Amino acid sequence: MHTGRNDEAKRQRSRRIVSLADDDSDKSAGFLVTDDFRGFSQVDDVFCRSQYDPSVKTSNTQKFYDMYRRPLTGWRGAEGYAQHDYALRNATWHVADIFAELYEPNDRRDGFLDPLSMLREGSGERVFFPSSDEASRVIKQAATTVGADLVGITNYDSRWTYTERFSMKTLRGKENPIPEDSRHVIVIGQAMDTELLDTAPSALSGSATGMGYSQDALVLLTISQFIRNLGYEATPSMNDTAIAIPYAVKAGLGEYGKHGLVITPEFGTSVRFGKIFTNLPLTHDLPIRFGVQEMCELCNACSKACPSKAIPDDKPSFVTFNRSNIAGVKKWTIDGEKCFSYWAKINTDCAVCVRVCPFTRDYTKIRNRLWLRLAHSSLRKLALALDQKQRRGKRVASRDWWLS
Repeated sequence: MHTGRNDEAKRQRSRRIVSLADDDSDKSAGFLVTDDFRGFSQVDDVFCRSQYDPSVKTSNTQKFYDMYRRPLTGWRGAEGYAQHDYALRNATWHVADIFAELYEPNDRRDGFLDPLSMLREGSGERVFFPSSDEASRVIKQAATTVGADLVGITNYDSRWTYTERFSMKTLRGKENPIPEDSRHVIVIGQAMDTELLDTAPSALSGSATGMGYSQDALVLLTISQFIRNLGYEATPSMNDTAIAIPYAVKAGLGEYGKHGLVITPEFGTSVRFGKIFTNLPLTHDLPIRFGVQEMCELCNACSKACPSKAIPDDKPSFVTFNRSNIAGVKKWTIDGEKCFSYWAKINTDCAVCVRVCPFTRDYTKIRNRLWLRLAHSSLRKLALALDQKQRRGKRVASRDWWLS
């Protein structure tokens, strides 16, 4: 399943759209961080708040979580929410859930609140590469071989590390240690199935998310063990430890979009990101630009389609809607409370913004690669008009997916 994707991703990367110099500056990645920035605690993450905060933890919240793991009962009768839709969704989450639940008695949720920890001790002897460029090449080749769709490398930045992790046992913060010499971050991108996402919002479309997490866990663990076998430290991280989006942007995997997600030139918005913190000396990639910011300034597809009205059709700003938004960074910001409340209501993740984003396309097809060139040019208004005329991103009934 990954071979064709990886080949096309490599071809796209070989035609690198625009790489920006000055890797260590916020400007190159499009960040504007003020003195008001104070870091973000995972305790304030909206999913963590749903465990203890009455303003987020509603009557729908527990049912939302139960529908992922307990025996399936009480599924909705609506299209896309039948038992077989939930059955596939929950099965795709199975691998990620095994890691998350393995050490719960020890107050760990690997991959979500804590780094993945199922690793063997590495080698006592280090492999020394002739250069950091060669080490980076080897890591990227290994990562794509074991299933990564995208790989980028950037420097460690303490600002994006959670000031504390969330404890499910105490419902409070706990320490968030990272090895001091882990100065490099490998960012792994896993493409999600766009045909499943075309059924969003539905329980079925949640299968794309679940597979993204389960595949991410396997790739992160494999590459982290590979790095340890080379004699270096490696800490594999999914949703835990640090915010992934700034690292993905700095590692040159995509640009930040109006819907608060990273948009990549290979897969659009339908990508999940993981990261590995390591002390293996590596060469950092550069941020890229391929017309996302300019297109988002014209397009309001995600804002218009968002069922919860959580995505404002506005310019980047310093606005924060609630404590689940990071302060002191100028960017497009969504209202996480509104977003999650809709998820809890429909008993699955939504992904409508991913489905309707003009950049979410199958770039193995030449017509979509030509569209991307238009979007990156002064003819982006034409690209947007073509997208709207094609009605790409229209919701597909889950019954049609099952019959396809």
